[in-house]
Amino acid sequence: MSEFAAAPDLSRFFAPRSVALVGATDDRSRFAGKVLLRLRDFGFQGTIYPVNPRLREVAGLPCHASVRDLPQAPDHVGIVVPAPQVLGILEDCAARGARFATVYTGGFAESATDEGRAMQAQITALARRTGMRVMGPNCNGLVNFIDGFAMTTSGTVATRRPPGRVAVVSQSGGGGQVNVMWRAQEAGVGISYEVSCGNSADLTVLDFIEFMIDDAATDVILVFVEHIPDGARLLRLAARAAAREKPIVMLKLGRTEAGSRAAASHTGAMAGVDAVCDAALAQAGILRVDDCHELYEVAMMLATRRWPRGRRAAATTISGGNGVLLVDHGAALGIDFPDYTEATRARLAELLPRLGSAGNPTDVTNAAVGKPGLFSEVISAVTADDNIDVAVPIFTLAPASDVRQAVEAAQAATKPVAVLWTGGCSDDPAFTVSSIVAAGVPAYRNTLGCLKAVRAAMRYGEFLRGRTRPEAVPQCPPGMDLQRARALLDQASRIGPTPASQAREGGVPTLHPAGAAQGSAPRGADGAAILTERVSKQLLACCGLAVTREALATDAEQAVELAASFGGPVAIKIESPDIAHKTDAGAIRLNVLGASAVREAFAGVIAAARAARPQARIDGVLVQAMAAPGVELMLGLARDPVFGPIAVVGLGGVHVEVLRDLAWRVAPVAHREAQAMLRELRGYRLLEGVRGAAPSDIDALCDAIVRVSWLGHQLADRITELDINPLFVYPQGVRVVDALITTTGRSEATH
Repeated sequence: MSEFAAAPDLSRFFAPRSVALVGATDDRSRFAGKVLLRLRDFGFQGTIYPVNPRLREVAGLPCHASVRDLPQAPDHVGIVVPAPQVLGILEDCAARGARFATVYTGGFAESATDEGRAMQAQITALARRTGMRVMGPNCNGLVNFIDGFAMTTSGTVATRRPPGRVAVVSQSGGGGQVNVMWRAQEAGVGISYEVSCGNSADLTVLDFIEFMIDDAATDVILVFVEHIPDGARLLRLAARAAAREKPIVMLKLGRTEAGSRAAASHTGAMAGVDAVCDAALAQAGILRVDDCHELYEVAMMLATRRWPRGRRAAATTISGGNGVLLVDHGAALGIDFPDYTEATRARLAELLPRLGSAGNPTDVTNAAVGKPGLFSEVISAVTADDNIDVAVPIFTLAPASDVRQAVEAAQAATKPVAVLWTGGCSDDPAFTVSSIVAAGVPAYRNTLGCLKAVRAAMRYGEFLRGRTRPEAVPQCPPGMDLQRARALLDQASRIGPTPASQAREGGVPTLHPAGAAQGSAPRGADGAAILTERVSKQLLACCGLAVTREALATDAEQAVELAASFGGPVAIKIESPDIAHKTDAGAIRLNVLGASAVREAFAGVIAAARAARPQARIDGVLVQAMAAPGVELMLGLARDPVFGPIAVVGLGGVHVEVLRDLAWRVAPVAHREAQAMLRELRGYRLLEGVRGAAPSDIDALCDAIVRVSWLGHQLADRITELDINPLFVYPQGVRVVDALITTTGRSEATH
């Protein structure tokens, strides 16, 4: 990942005045020959300098022996030479004053060899040392449809197409240029820029995304990635894009563990856990899709820059079956098809043939086919309805005049319209779905693809409306004594608590399998440690969370006195910095009542601890007032290698391991985001109250989520994991019943 202080100005990267091509050749069957062919045939108007010490002339142009010999410093240099020669060529480029270089050559980190990784590291170091920015290695170049500059081998740019306002940023060459750019253009979507950056030794997808955000010619940014190089920067860029109302649509590969491994072997980088990635992207307003065609189909809707006000859609059709199919798919995607207003129903009754239906979906019947102006009037009436946010006119085999009415109505409407044309044109074969898209109207061939695009536009509209509300802005809640919390961590680290290598079962779900995070060391090797339950709760109490009444007893009589002072049954638990698994060690007793029972429990947990861990340090026994039963939740923190501190909530107890009913967010979260997390849980109804149970205190629970998220955000240098399990939720308030915190050891400030 590049560590330049400021994002580069990529204007001359995409629109250079002069270009050098190292390894240039007239042989069009070779990679460099194809690059030169595309460069010339695409319409580049600047100066081209072929560089090849073995040739005097290439493509009718004087050929130079070295970049150092060029008559001027080129803005951009393309490099197509064997991998061992690349570093020397880059040194020449930097010495001559080139601003940018693109390395097409493979055989670097993606080769998964020590030699390849070392050579790529040298490229990174050179870029940082010289200030010359480098794309690649192992990439397929770029295309600028606006200025007529293509430096790539791809046959997808053999014909220069009219530019559009959708940009494509990809780590993969074939994925970006063929699966996304070329197919989007075939579907009628105009492209502004396409860039395939490969291994990203220096410039990354984030640099190109930032350029597209600032570029006046781009409205929608499509991203095809195998890994995200810097989650925090991506979230900052997403906020900038949202402020400009520029949607980012991302196809992030590696949803499965097997897919993550494949992505890592291809790019030399590791991927984060997918559930976290999903949540982080949604939290930032980045629309994640599942396939390449979904990328550009969603872009069709977003390029209109008409954001739906809600999730209410209407359909008009001449086929009742297609209308029912649309509603079925829409329901599965969370799209509603409400009734029209009385005024709209009356207007449709005037317009429709005798057998037509003024309901939603609106069946205009075959009797409407070929009727001048009818489809336009119907669509106009539907889009004017206050109950409707998006209109979807459906056509099967239709005359061009009918579909053109829908296109004209869509262009005139103030609300989004997506044309679903499942058949073809009965009288004009040249009039196609792609020609409709090229005219600026979203048009689709299949129902599910259409509705996924509509849903994405609805989600983006919701995000834009919600992001500026006060309750959507994370704010540190009152009563959080973070200074005291840090002091407790410092004190615990001096005492030397439990090594973190003692993994705790049933806690915060492990984000990454052993060895998954690149460069990870064995846990505990850096001083990481697990705090005891008592210390963990003290720290949480500093943050304003209610914890159980408890105290430490060093002998049985003290335990009896404490239990009597609490009144009612108590829990007796071992307090040892060396025993994280109290239940596994048998060193816990619940619902203990009475002096003799407390004495017996005290002796029992001590004996069990000694048997389980003979060398364990034992500080005493924790006497804890039994908490009244409530709805059990798990609330915690984890550290993701891409996005940093992550808040997680789910059903507690054994449900964490069995059901995996969890919701994740990048910390810190706002109260509104905490509410959204809870609503994502399949078990959310338990909080609302079922079978006569009183509803839980959702506000108090959201407040707890917010507080824990701020703890993770503010003490990210100290806390790697936090596990509250269970957290009891009551009709009024919440209470921490059990908790453990994993720390990094000493504060970074003390190193």
